[in-house]
Amino acid sequence: MPERSRGFRPQSGRPFHGRSQHTNRFSRPAGKRPQKSFFDITKFVNKAVITEEVEVYIPEHKFRDFAVDELLKNNIEEKGYITPTPIQDKSIPHILRGEDIVGIANTGTGKTAAFLIPLIDKILKAPMTKVLIVVPTRELAYQIDEELRAFAKGSGLFSVVCIGGAGMGKQISELRHKHSFVIGTPGRLKDHIESRNLDLSKFNTVVLDEADRMLDMGFINDMRFMMDKMPKDRHTLFFSATLSPEIERLIKDFLTMPARISVKTRDTSKNIDQDVIRVAPGENKAEILLDLLIQEDFDKVLVFTRTKHGADRLTKFLRESGVSVEAIHGNKLQNARQKALADFKAGKTKALIATDVAARGLDINDVSHVINFDLPATYEDYVHRIGRTGRAQKKGKALTFIE
Repeated sequence: MPERSRGFRPQSGRPFHGRSQHTNRFSRPAGKRPQKSFFDITKFVNKAVITEEVEVYIPEHKFRDFAVDELLKNNIEEKGYITPTPIQDKSIPHILRGEDIVGIANTGTGKTAAFLIPLIDKILKAPMTKVLIVVPTRELAYQIDEELRAFAKGSGLFSVVCIGGAGMGKQISELRHKHSFVIGTPGRLKDHIESRNLDLSKFNTVVLDEADRMLDMGFINDMRFMMDKMPKDRHTLFFSATLSPEIERLIKDFLTMPARISVKTRDTSKNIDQDVIRVAPGENKAEILLDLLIQEDFDKVLVFTRTKHGADRLTKFLRESGVSVEAIHGNKLQNARQKALADFKAGKTKALIATDVAARGLDINDVSHVINFDLPATYEDYVHRIGRTGRAQKKGKALTFIE
């Protein structure tokens, strides 16, 4: 690939100029109105706090302090978990006592372990317990299952993942065997319930993870359908990044005297350096993105597009330009999505192109940049997107293309 002399210059009152002024299939057609922001563009600009002074949370417990099974404690230590995160420190005691909880926390705060650890202990102490975990996306279901297997290693506990995009036959077969956990997306879980492969009357514990996102994705009726099939006397754990009147109604309908735990401190991480890239009329967005990706410090980049078709087109263009890139979206087969995600996590590909639905709940270490190639639909989506970087007290960068 020819060497390029032009480096990245963030928006500072001047437009960023990509390497090419000509138009092609990625350029805006003549006469098309510019893309409008759904809120003040200044919300895309926020310099990371450059300081060594960080707000320190002093936990009340260490993982060794929790009254959980010794096997589970050993598995927790083997994963390198010593000190709980705030959501873990505050939630685990309530869950161990069998209380309903509402957990309000930003993405990447460790809430998966916050509910898995006490629920595994619950089943080890009462083997007839069955737990349903409902999540908005396939990737999140697999990630929870992966963590569950690590925490429950050597316990003999069995889990079943029920998601769309994967064959029903294997799921039906696994549901017929003894299992303690069922992890799934609302649509596929409803299919199994209606086909009588899954009887929720035997499940006395349920986790609704990323409930706000499930509401946004139109799963409210499926959620109510499932909750109606469960025993009224149940243990319900409800996690959301946001609170809204609709979420409050779900809490009122689904939970009984829940403990409310909030560790959300701000919408976007102070570790994320946010900026915009202005695309002038006639400039080529894909070429500008290519100029960024070939720079050395752009080493693990998550790029968001608005549509599946747009993700595929952008992936093809970048691949033909010599960038190692993969895409994940709803039209991809599940095994292809899993491979693309695994390669990106392992550093085999430099960039991952994703739509919002496919990327919900992704837990990827050391993402250097998040780039909003297309504007998100809502500010909440923006917050979620850029939350993939700047995790675990590391610095990250988020760039948003503005036309």
